Amino acid sequence: MSHLSVPIVGLAVAVFVLIFLVLRTKVHPLIAMIMAACIAGLTGGMSVSETLDAITKGFGATLGTIGIIIGLGVMMGRILEVSGAAEQIAYSFIKWLGNRKEEWALAMTGYFVSIPIFADSAFVILFPIAKALSKKGNRSLLTLGVALAGGLVVTHTMVPPTPGPLGVAGLFNVDVGAMMLLGMLLAIPCTITFILYGQWLGKKYVDFSDEILTDETLKTIHDTYLSEKADRPLPTLTLSLLPIVVPILLIIIKAMITLLPPPATSELSVLQLLVEVIMFVGTPIIALCISTLLAVYTLVPYLDRHQSSARLEEGLQSAGIILMVTGAGGALGFVVRETGTGTQLAALIAKLPFSPIMIPFLVATVIRLIQGSGTVAMITSASITAPILMQVPGMNMLFAAQAAVIGSFFFSYFNDSLFWVVNRMMGITDVNQQIMTWSIPTSLTWAVGGILIALINLAFGSGGSLLDPLIPLAGLGIIFLVIRRQ
Repeated sequence: MSHLSVPIVGLAVAVFVLIFLVLRTKVHPLIAMIMAACIAGLTGGMSVSETLDAITKGFGATLGTIGIIIGLGVMMGRILEVSGAAEQIAYSFIKWLGNRKEEWALAMTGYFVSIPIFADSAFVILFPIAKALSKKGNRSLLTLGVALAGGLVVTHTMVPPTPGPLGVAGLFNVDVGAMMLLGMLLAIPCTITFILYGQWLGKKYVDFSDEILTDETLKTIHDTYLSEKADRPLPTLTLSLLPIVVPILLIIIKAMITLLPPPATSELSVLQLLVEVIMFVGTPIIALCISTLLAVYTLVPYLDRHQSSARLEEGLQSAGIILMVTGAGGALGFVVRETGTGTQLAALIAKLPFSPIMIPFLVATVIRLIQGSGTVAMITSASITAPILMQVPGMNMLFAAQAAVIGSFFFSYFNDSLFWVVNRMMGITDVNQQIMTWSIPTSLTWAVGGILIALINLAFGSGGSLLDPLIPLAGLGIIFLVIRRQ
């Protein structure tokens, strides 16, 4: 065994230990990632002190980039939850699209709402609307529920400032605005996939009757939400969308301006000042500060200073573990870069018959299937693959980052919390029907997203291969075989 192969073997062992600890033991992913980083560093030729120093630097550097943004995003999301803004968006879309288009309205609601709000709690809050529409319009609850959940999970998985894709953007060192824009574009066909599947599902299970079987946790979340909004009018649609739309526009405008040549010194100073202001407010941290202030002062003006602070801090509590896992992922990636293992693996990956962009896609797919959490899957995939792909000449890291988040869609199953939230709220107890209701559509979205990112890389990236879209296409074929046998 040559000296150069030792770090690669060490990294393979580290990844195996990471997956084993998460899957088979009680060790938390945070500790598992730190242990994997230690193994990768020590086997990669670093001393104990160098390894620990690299872990500390990687952890701090990652959170230094995205930690504040994650915190601001979840605070804003909490205000959107308690204010009733999510419901107002749903009612407005339903009124706008009209009768018999309820699934499209609910999916659109989920598409926007889940950018700042966690998909699980958003589904619990919005599901009563789907249930009421089902009874009033004699529509299939399966169609409406899957469309709503689909819209929620798609942007929750693909679009910052949701913590998962935001962490991936930081690990791949890509611009948050570019990640947001590409994620929103790719999320559209993925959301349509959920809607069409929901329509097919409603026709397949025509006799489906729901019986709400929520557990205590889901009931508590919903009861708390109802008590908070009791006797309080819903905010207007404009105010409801303002905290969501404003930061997106600011960040995207800033990203677009960076692509333009800077104004000449001979041009008006007013133009230069305007560009500087946009560059400042379009920075993700400032944009989310603005949106959080908008949410506090426009959506919940009835809350006093102490109540507002309490609601904002509730959001921060949910972000704690995500911040730690993201930081640990950054530590693992930093160690891989410092050992030089990424450079060695990049040379090997370049010889594969398919594009390197499919590596984070496949790694996220495997980890998602094994341990269930989409956030952990995409963060772990980014931690392992980002330092390797950075050494590949001409690699488009934005496409690679999106490939990592898309891979985490694959087959939501018993080990995924959203699987239980969706099925319990809709009263589905049969295992086969649970899989058909949620596991299959998430896998379909995985395939559609995988094909799209492979084609985009083939057209606009470098090193793309015609084999790339065949990988998710093969998975799509297997999914269709499963559906036909049901």
